[in-house]
Amino acid sequence: MLALITMKMLLRAKCFQHLVIPGSVRALHKDYRIATPQNFSSYESIKQDFKLEIPEYFNFAQDVLDQWTNVEKAGKKSSNPALWWINENGEEVRWSFEELGSLSRKFANILTEACALQRGDRVIVILPRIPEWWLANVACLRTGTVLIPGTTQLTQKDILYRLQSSKAKCIITNDVLAPAVDAVASKCENLLSKLIVSQNSREGWGNLKEMMKHVSDNHTCVKTKHDEMMAIFFTSGTSGSPKMTGHTHSSFGLGLSINGRFWLDLTPSDVMWNTSDTGWAKSAWSSVFSPWSQGACVFAHYLPHFEPTSILQTLSKFPITVFCTAPTAYRMLVHNDMTSYKFKNLKHCVSAGEPINPEVIEQWRNKTGLDIYEGYGQTETVLICGNFKGMKIKPGSMGKPSPAFDVKILDAHGNVLPPGQEGDIGIRVLPNRPFGLFTHYVDNPSKTASTLRGNFYITGDRGYVDKDGYFWFVARADDIILSSGYRIGPFEVESALIEHPSVAESAVVSSPDPIRGEVVKAFIVLNPDYKLHDQEQLKKEIQEHVKKTTAPYKYPRKVEFIPELPKTVSGKIKRNELRKKEWKTL
Repeated sequence: MLALITMKMLLRAKCFQHLVIPGSVRALHKDYRIATPQNFSSYESIKQDFKLEIPEYFNFAQDVLDQWTNVEKAGKKSSNPALWWINENGEEVRWSFEELGSLSRKFANILTEACALQRGDRVIVILPRIPEWWLANVACLRTGTVLIPGTTQLTQKDILYRLQSSKAKCIITNDVLAPAVDAVASKCENLLSKLIVSQNSREGWGNLKEMMKHVSDNHTCVKTKHDEMMAIFFTSGTSGSPKMTGHTHSSFGLGLSINGRFWLDLTPSDVMWNTSDTGWAKSAWSSVFSPWSQGACVFAHYLPHFEPTSILQTLSKFPITVFCTAPTAYRMLVHNDMTSYKFKNLKHCVSAGEPINPEVIEQWRNKTGLDIYEGYGQTETVLICGNFKGMKIKPGSMGKPSPAFDVKILDAHGNVLPPGQEGDIGIRVLPNRPFGLFTHYVDNPSKTASTLRGNFYITGDRGYVDKDGYFWFVARADDIILSSGYRIGPFEVESALIEHPSVAESAVVSSPDPIRGEVVKAFIVLNPDYKLHDQEQLKKEIQEHVKKTTAPYKYPRKVEFIPELPKTVSGKIKRNELRKKEWKTL
């Protein structure tokens, strides 16, 4: 009945006819290797049956969220809320789709009336995982303003860079970052309004909590074209200054429904928890568009810092069925004693952001009985490749291409390479550009042009495809190490390193060498039990381990133990920083 009602609802949003087919929640098979999909029969059926019509006009708030409200009001949807938020103080918020709609319309009226924002104006939102962050996302959709999310770890300099680069007219933040905004506001001539989420008033700022009490929820959603700018995401800056990546109402609003249905395999009965920081595109992926396109519940836990015990307790206490977190987080979780935790509802675990080591996948499987389904994508895209339920998982592989993209491995001239040969990972954009791809780097035409090679968009990552059609990540193109004629990708060496019991984390980069040109150097963070060991002896043990685990020429000829690895605010390892440090010493 639910599927029938849902399909009737989706006739009002024609573009979703072939994407959202909610069904009943199936129990997880006791054998973790046979996870039954809820929304499709097999990977082959995904590729064969996939079809998506892009309408001239599309707005996720009206065409998806408001349609789920209608199904909810008709009593034809599961009792799951749209948003389920908790914090460490025992506070809890549960909003239905109807409540989410009403509150977001109030927020929309504040943007258009109190802030005098027009369609197309840009709004920077720097908020932690609090309910107002989700309201800001939906309010921007309703008003046609362009959302620009930012992490709360941004410095005053970062905020200035983003305000000046984006020419944003409005900024929304909290008590913590408001002083940093005030310190740079005079240098930002386009900034006209400031909203603060706070219990206290602040001079020059509109208090969102107070304003929400007195504003009407009567608001008409703007009619946005599918290719109209919806959001701008600053890249994480692993190589160079962050770039402004432009996405339309269809590229993420429609494109991420593919993630929701196929990779996350969500239905309205699912509760989805994604731990990504609110400042990154991964939050749009798995905390907004993907789950809500499927009518699933978005679960959020406000944790100021990633704390493994709190994560495990939450997974055990709440009925979370789908869990998404970064490889770094999984590495931290498996180092904990998990025997006292029972994950009664958890049935699907996914990871993205950077490659996850096979050793971590194996440890998670041994402790939970669940595989980690790795996905590969970028700020510029939706899911490019993924491991999907029902398919054999090859640990360390990115899986197979999303139905949204034609993915190939290319040589330097844009020619498609055969299986087994390493090259650049590319997405076909000619003759038809895929709808799940960003439009351009805002105000940076030369960088946008540099991503094209023949008929393909070049991701900037290196990889290869095997004879079974599985894609394998090698490295960012800039991270490849050339030593005595050999090409060495850091990920394979790092995966070998983490199998050694002394290694908590590692980063592998090139280091200058007078004979070989460059050699492999490993920066290693040790597990606590090994920090007092003889370091010279430990280096030799680790080097011998890598020689036996992978090709001998790939072992790190240089090893340096460090207390922590440099990372972006999104948690990605900054290998470029380590590499620059090495080459400056030449």
